[in-house]
Formats: sequence, structure tokens, C-alpha cells
Amino acid sequence: MDTVDRLDHDAFLARFGGVFEQSPWVAERAWAARPFGSLDALHHTMVEAVERAPRDVQLALIRAHPDLAANVSLTAESEREQAAAGLDALTPEQFERITWLTTAYRARFGFPFIVCAREHTPDSIIAAAERRTASGPDEEEKTALSEIAKIARLRLADLVAP
Repeated sequence: MDTVDRLDHDAFLARFGGVFEQSPWVAERAWAARPFGSLDALHHTMVEAVERAPRDVQLALIRAHPDLAANVSLTAESEREQAAAGLDALTPEQFERITWLTTAYRARFGFPFIVCAREHTPDSIIAAAERRTASGPDEEEKTALSEIAKIARLRLADLVAP
């Protein structure tokens, strides 16, 4: 982490600005808390920045994520994560089910279904979407932010790996 702590402001933002999907403000707010000392400390600081953000900013972060398996332009990170979960090789039935569930989820909550794809398979994503669509809105906002924190932790590990 010593190398990370020595990065100047612009280099820090260039390296970590994409950890939270299209939300470089998280890295910007974390910058002031240097030195971090560990990957966990950096992650904690970034998650804390999200937790302290106003609700509308948190919702914008949630909405910055793409729908799973959608035919949209993805960030390089999202593309790798969805491929790691097998979302780039779905059966027609899986694609239809995920598309239906994520559309229903978005209609219910007003934001995309977010799951840490690298921890899942297509079938476990389908099961999670089915289960979570029945949740309440407040619970789902918290779950989405929790999943985003998991995604960010894995992205940070990729960026800081020796």
C-alpha cells in the first residue's frame, strides 16, 4: 500500500476513479484520508464515503450500474465481471429469465438489479433476482450498496495486486 499512498492526487484518481462504477467522486473523497496502510483500509474509506453521501448521490451510484446481460456498452470492469459469471455465454432460457427479472426489478425499484457477479453463476444470479424482487425498497437500496461494496473490493484487489 505504500505505493498507493505515494500516488499524487491525479494519479490516485486515474487509478481508482473507476472502482465504483462511473463514480469517481468516491475516490476523490477517499483521497483526503491517506495514508491507508492496507487494501482493507482503502476499501473501508471508500465505502464510508458512499455511506456518508446523501441518498440521492447513493441512488445515482446504484443507477450508474448496467443491467446484467444487457446489450449495452459496459465499462471494461463490468464486462470482465459479467464474463466471469458466465453472463456472456447464457443459454437462451437463462438470457430470457435474467432479462425478464431485471426488467421487473428495475420497474419495482427504479434502479438496476446489482449483484457481485464474480461471486455467482447465471443460475445463482437468477435465484438471487427472484428472491430480491420480493424485498422492500429500503432493504433493496441497502443490499444494492452492499453488493457495490463487494464489487469495489474485488476491483481494488485487481488494481493493487502485486
